[in-house]
Amino acid sequence: MAETESLLQTPLNDLHKELGGRMVPFAGYSMPVQYPAGIMAEHLHCRSQAALFDVSHMGQAELVGDGAAAALEKLTPADVQGLKPGRQRYGLLLNAQGGIVDDFMVANLGDRLFLVVNASRKHVDLPLIESVLPAGVSLRPLPDRALLALQGPGVAALVPTSLTFMGIAAMQIAGFDVIASRSGYTGEDGLEISVPAEHAVGLAKALLAMPGVMPAGLGARDSLRLEAGLCLYGNDLDEGTSPVEANLVWSMGKRRRMAWDFVGAERVRDELDNGPKRLRVGIKPEGRQPVRAHSEIRANGATVGEVTSGGFGPSVNGPVAMGYVAREHAADGTALDLIVRDKPLPARVAPTPFQPHRYAR
Repeated sequence: MAETESLLQTPLNDLHKELGGRMVPFAGYSMPVQYPAGIMAEHLHCRSQAALFDVSHMGQAELVGDGAAAALEKLTPADVQGLKPGRQRYGLLLNAQGGIVDDFMVANLGDRLFLVVNASRKHVDLPLIESVLPAGVSLRPLPDRALLALQGPGVAALVPTSLTFMGIAAMQIAGFDVIASRSGYTGEDGLEISVPAEHAVGLAKALLAMPGVMPAGLGARDSLRLEAGLCLYGNDLDEGTSPVEANLVWSMGKRRRMAWDFVGAERVRDELDNGPKRLRVGIKPEGRQPVRAHSEIRANGATVGEVTSGGFGPSVNGPVAMGYVAREHAADGTALDLIVRDKPLPARVAPTPFQPHRYAR
């Protein structure tokens, strides 16, 4: 009981309980893993209509002042200075060894940069960013804002917007002033909506009252992102893993890969030139049995890697996984054995996403 009481709560905590959410500890917060409909139903509803997720545990912050974008580029190979107003980008914060401190979203709101970082890493990320800021640039955490994700093919009709994928703007939704981006973590079209904490419950209730919207928890969020081939920090990414190993080179700006003026660039450049020792790949196990994180991966009897994320994909109607394998075993179609309860389960390297993305390009 003491552990539950010490957990942080989002502004929607009471609403989750009203809706029958099963609350679990996650990244220091009490969060709903599922509602009475169940993870499978929530997952499939998101793929077919619209699901509402509470992601208020994520860290939100603003970076303000002349030179904010250039300062942030010291820590990330993303092209922040080239980000046009009203646009958002996925990026990686790196350490001196070229490992990934976190993955994050950065948006240009015209007069400031808007950042969203992972809940489990905000206590690391924000001090790290502050450490590289010059005079006149300040980082302002936004703990007084909640974050909701409305995801699925039904969202465009429910909340009409001129935004395209990765567009962001201040707007009104259901009568509330918000900052909304056309993005998400499910592979579907949708919106991530930043709203003052005091309006979070009102907005959530208004969205849930729209036709075809149901609440969804962490369980469905995880299976959706896995089918979409999207990384989870702490599973698929960590401080020892580089952007090249993680197959996230696409997140590095072309200009940045010519200047090499970001922290950790030496390792990244070497791995791009000479190839990394291992690579993140998609994995399709044969049969119906899901494979979990930390399962050993073998090829021809030898250990060649480890599963980092795995589970059952309700839309794929079968097990899906991601993991790291030695580079020579990373080609699509490569035969692997996944060790489950000391027995080899046949699998093959498979392209991601397992479920096609349906972003509004």
